[in-house]
Amino acid sequence: MPFITTTSVSLSGSAEEVTIYYQDIGRGKPVILIHGWPLNHQMWEYQLNELPRYNIRVIAYDRRGFGLSSRPWEGYDYDTFAADLRALIVHLNLTGVTLAGFSMGGGEVARYLAKFNDDGRVTRAVLVSSVTPYLLKTDNNPSGLPQGQFDSIREQLEDNRPKFLAQFSKMFYGVNLFSHPVSDEILQHDLMLAMQASGYSTIKAMQAWSATDFRDDLKNINIPVLIIHGKQDQTVPVTASSDLTAKMIPNAAYIVYDDAPHGLYYTHKHKFNEDLIEFILS
Repeated sequence: MPFITTTSVSLSGSAEEVTIYYQDIGRGKPVILIHGWPLNHQMWEYQLNELPRYNIRVIAYDRRGFGLSSRPWEGYDYDTFAADLRALIVHLNLTGVTLAGFSMGGGEVARYLAKFNDDGRVTRAVLVSSVTPYLLKTDNNPSGLPQGQFDSIREQLEDNRPKFLAQFSKMFYGVNLFSHPVSDEILQHDLMLAMQASGYSTIKAMQAWSATDFRDDLKNINIPVLIIHGKQDQTVPVTASSDLTAKMIPNAAYIVYDDAPHGLYYTHKHKFNEDLIEFILS
């Protein structure tokens, strides 16, 4: 199986070797798909099945702590996440890359472009249901979500992670008494993916995406950007995220799916794939 090796530096300063698992499928213009929380690269199955048909080389990887990648105790911050992404791009010697980040993966896109894209390897970016620009409610970010909401997530994960993740998946896809846009099997599959991560990496990654401020990162983006978000997203509300992100990135293309929940990459996979392919190849 393909892995790259990167490092994780502990608080004591010692370095730990970390392996990152990835898939590399097809030939053509490269796109890197960055998964959301609490899943792994397998969430992109219906993009991995489709995009290579259009002369697109599709690369998807497991963030540290998730899927088949290493589960170090430390290193769950966006500077480290972006450095892992950088290691993958350099290892594969990619140029002309499109980065597509879903949910917390949008943070990797923003941080990577701000810190590592001086060489211009990445030429396009897609933010899908992204956590940018800043989800936490503060005095200078009044549209964010209260800290207590994220504290509750941590407490539930610590108490009964499978139960919380099963409930979270329903909100993720907009499942309720009157609407069931995904099958029970999809919900079970996602729970299986989520449980492949360690409990501590699930919690630490949540603390990172909930409290990292990407506003300065977005100001440094100077490549074409496509933003896609669902108006019915209850996980990352569009008014607290992509509506603001679109105003911070000059000339970004912004598409709102009126009836889509957070997990639109699956519930609206045909439209999403069409929009993604068109942008990558344009």
